[in-house]
Amino acid sequence: MATEQQIATVTTPSEREIRVERVFDAPRDLVFATMTDPELIPQWWGQHGTTTAVEVMEPRAGGLWRFHSQDCDGNEVSFRGVYREVTAPERIVETFEWEGMPGYVCLETGILEDLGERTRLVSVTTFFTTEERDGMLQSGMERGMNETFERFDALLAARR
Repeated sequence: MATEQQIATVTTPSEREIRVERVFDAPRDLVFATMTDPELIPQWWGQHGTTTAVEVMEPRAGGLWRFHSQDCDGNEVSFRGVYREVTAPERIVETFEWEGMPGYVCLETGILEDLGERTRLVSVTTFFTTEERDGMLQSGMERGMNETFERFDALLAARR
């Protein structure tokens, strides 16, 4: 279970943004490599009890990504996007779209700050409208994100 220190801080700095900050107990190069390796995504992406398959993942500017997830009840969802910028090991900018609501695309900018043996991730997601942002917040995204980060922590620890 996550300790208070390991839970992401979620804020809304503007009417159309969600900002997430989280520190990982691993060097920045390892965090970046784990985030961008399609072979590793199924080991950490999604909530507890979720299985994820990578259809395509091309972590480079203009590259596509598409993941399919299944929860423990058998419900399937798919997500996709386009990488706009990938600057190893410090920055990833990509679009994010849940295929259950096509056309609602947001922009995610992730910055990895080197803290020596630790890494701070600051992610800002920009939505087209305040209603879209609020819908994401009300969807349970914070709980799901923290569970995903717990799985990510476990994988990072195993890879150290």
